[in-house]
Amino acid sequence: MTVQTTAASGAGPLDKEVRRLDRVIIRFAGDSGDGMQLTGDRFTSETASFGNDLSTLPNFPAEIRAPAGTLPGVSSFQLHFADHDILTPGDAPNVLVAMNPAALKANIADVPRGAEIIVNTDEFSKRAMAKVGYEASPLEDGSLDGYSVHPVPLTTLTVEALKEFDLSRKDAGRSKNMFALGLLSWMYHRPTEGTEKFLRSKFARKPDIAEANIAAFRAGWNFGETTEDFAVSYEVAPAAQAFPAGTYRNISGNLALSYGLVAAGRQADLPLYLGSYPITPASDILHELSKHKNFGVRTFQAEDEIAGIGAALGAAFGGSLAVTTTSGPGVALKSETIGLAVSLELPLLVVDIQRGGPSTGLPTKTEQADLLQAMYGRNGEAPVPIVAPKTPADCFDAALEAARIAVTYRTPVFLLSDGYLANGSEPWRIPDPEELPDLRVQFASGTNHTEADGTEVFWPYKRDPQTLARPWAIPGTPGLEHRIGGIEKQDGTGNISYDPANHDFMVRTRQAKIDGIAVPDMDVDDPSGRARTLVLGWGSTYGPITAAVRRLRSSDEAIAQAHLRHLNPFPSNLGEVLHSYDKVVIPEMNLGQLATLIRAKYLVDAHSYNQVNGMPFKAEQLATALKEVIDD
Repeated sequence: MTVQTTAASGAGPLDKEVRRLDRVIIRFAGDSGDGMQLTGDRFTSETASFGNDLSTLPNFPAEIRAPAGTLPGVSSFQLHFADHDILTPGDAPNVLVAMNPAALKANIADVPRGAEIIVNTDEFSKRAMAKVGYEASPLEDGSLDGYSVHPVPLTTLTVEALKEFDLSRKDAGRSKNMFALGLLSWMYHRPTEGTEKFLRSKFARKPDIAEANIAAFRAGWNFGETTEDFAVSYEVAPAAQAFPAGTYRNISGNLALSYGLVAAGRQADLPLYLGSYPITPASDILHELSKHKNFGVRTFQAEDEIAGIGAALGAAFGGSLAVTTTSGPGVALKSETIGLAVSLELPLLVVDIQRGGPSTGLPTKTEQADLLQAMYGRNGEAPVPIVAPKTPADCFDAALEAARIAVTYRTPVFLLSDGYLANGSEPWRIPDPEELPDLRVQFASGTNHTEADGTEVFWPYKRDPQTLARPWAIPGTPGLEHRIGGIEKQDGTGNISYDPANHDFMVRTRQAKIDGIAVPDMDVDDPSGRARTLVLGWGSTYGPITAAVRRLRSSDEAIAQAHLRHLNPFPSNLGEVLHSYDKVVIPEMNLGQLATLIRAKYLVDAHSYNQVNGMPFKAEQLATALKEVIDD
């Protein structure tokens, strides 16, 4: 359709075509100092406020400031938004904003023919192009003829727009990301008030800088409105049917997880204690929780990973809801203390935001390769429950579930998120407090055992017959003094014991406690009722798997889907479900860790489909692989 629009800064009316789309995928890409993450985040926030469903994929270098203009230094932010329910950041961008030659070269392979490319021509100097291997300008050699290319001198236009602010060309040029954001906001009819408010808040102490960024943002919007090069803008209607009624906000996985931990502390009526050491991509949880002292949250930034979990375990002994956050390398360092927590049988949440490994690996890329470490990465028989969220918003509920298990069964619990969930975002319905589970616990308050001579005593390892949990006794409670430590305990009394039969009994009891944790049965999505192939996932593969399954079903393929939140213990009906299908496919961002566990426990010949390239699966890629299994 065509509508008449008017430029924001008083330009005359222009006839511009407005096309209605059901979804769009945009990727902002530039140097790691170009502000691409901020640009993408602001576009996302305005899109969320508009009411679209969305999913994001930030992708940035591990270095604080990678070499300018190089391929390793490219930072990107991809946003998929739609007028309907979506599950992934999208396979390929419809629009690429390339701030320099490196950004173009690093991302062009993902851009389908016919897509739009907005290029900052000011950065395409011979030196900049040579740095990334361009012998001739891709803007002139015909290599981009299959795309709709918009050459825009973003830096020059930004500097021109900021002449009145008495800034150097270099300083003014830093606002080119805001010019690009304004242009894209015009192209897709995004709200602008929120971004201007954000900029004034962010630069409250530097109002001149705030106004300069706002001026660049408005100039970008006006450029789109007035230039002949952008004759078309696009509308993506709000996703009115995608969401149940409620109040929503955009949220990242780490923020949702932080809020879930705060809510768990409140629902358990316990102070929340975080003992942590900064590590990518988990550090945001430490940053966020440090803001919430008013909710009884205490954060401790330790000198290393071991000190962080040691402090957290001490807080658990003292009666707090204790948490430690880390990534895979930190879990390795914390493993001895996790084993101690198993022995002490105290509630402790171990939050592992997985990233590429081994060792330091790929700090800013995603992976699911810590599952076996979480399951077995301790000496001796040291079973630990494992919970995994499936989407960024689901991190909130997963945190509550992990806390429920920890305080109910007096055990450390692994919460396995990953970098894709941690940094990605989506709309989240803010729950009513009445919807949250009651996590309150009863601390031991007196003696619980009668000796043969009639003496009333406190046994720290006398167990609840239903949960096998031992009492949680606060230090300093009169009459409840008891021994703790890592050496094996005598059943009941908690005294040091080297008795072989007692050790056998305690090992089996600790395992039985974990095996007996009440977890919901696994739901199976099999609408046709005739599927013979089941695709089983866990963690962040939920979005790509579900999107792939939808594609296959739209082609009338029968396929069933199930997703695991609880990885230890498994749901009680998992074996029955697995044996109900002829073929089971398990996509994972590792070399087949869940598949290994499934094969060993259920003797099912599961098909593994794996990738470990630091990026999430693409829906089309998965759909193709699943179709091959169905047809085999």
